[in-house]
Amino acid sequence: MIKITDAVLIEDKYISVEFVRSPGPGGQNVNKVATAVQLRVNIAECPLPEDLKARIVHLAGKRRVTTDGVVIITARRYRTQEGNRKDAFDRLKALIRKACIKPRNRKKTKPTAASKERRLQSKGMKSRKKQDRMQIMSHDEA
Repeated sequence: MIKITDAVLIEDKYISVEFVRSPGPGGQNVNKVATAVQLRVNIAECPLPEDLKARIVHLAGKRRVTTDGVVIITARRYRTQEGNRKDAFDRLKALIRKACIKPRNRKKTKPTAASKERRLQSKGMKSRKKQDRMQIMSHDEA
C-alpha cells in the first residue's frame, strides 16, 4: 500500500511493476539486464474520488494514460532496478500530490475604467498610424 497523503492511499492490487530493457547506450550489459521500470496504476478502479481521478488523468496527459484508465510511468534514469523503481514511485507520488490540489475557480471581473481608456487610446494611435500610411490623392488624379 502506498500512502500519498493522509486521505489518499493506493492499494498494491491496483499497482503493477514491470522491469524492461532500457534503450540507449550501455555496452554489452544493455541487452542482458532489464533495468528500466514500467509502473502501471489502474486509476479507473482505485477507490478515489472521481474529481481526483480526472485531475490525475489530466495531469498525466494523453501519452501516459491508456483508454482503460491506467497511468503508465516509465523510469530509466538510473542504471539499477532499485534506483529506477524508487524514481517511478516518487514520480507517481508527486503526480498524485499535485492532483490533490483543487484548482481555484476564476472570478470574473469587469475591466476598470482606466484599462478601457488605455485600450481606446491604443486603438486610436493604431488608427492614426494607419491613416498616415495611406496615400493622399489630389483631385487632379481622380
